[in-house]
Amino acid sequence: MIFVDSNVLLDLVGATPGWADWSAERLAEWSQRGALLINDVVYGEISVGFRNPDALDAFLRVAGIAVERSSADALFLAARAHLAYRWRGGTRTCVLPDFFIGADALARDTPLLTRDPARYRAYFPGLTVIAPA
Repeated sequence: MIFVDSNVLLDLVGATPGWADWSAERLAEWSQRGALLINDVVYGEISVGFRNPDALDAFLRVAGIAVERSSADALFLAARAHLAYRWRGGTRTCVLPDFFIGADALARDTPLLTRDPARYRAYFPGLTVIAPA
């Protein structure tokens, strides 16, 4: 199983120049190894690329991506990561979406496929991150 970050899926939906191919190739590669998974935060973030929930659900079904809710453990980890962010001088007062995503992947002991690894590596050192070199 692999957890998929919003940016990878938005690359496909919006055909992001320079990233769409990388994201499509990584999804194809990792789907051969196991299930692809997102949580409700990723669902919300990628919804901007669709006209309605039915279109988004159809995309996820065709892509073979499951949606699961975050566990209490993951939500707790996200809050802890946000607290560490604030201690390091972060100014955002609400828990950042990346913290919910990283915490969920870590709580599931599942690698995270992303093209923006910096925050995940900084706040979730035990998380396996698959990202561009």
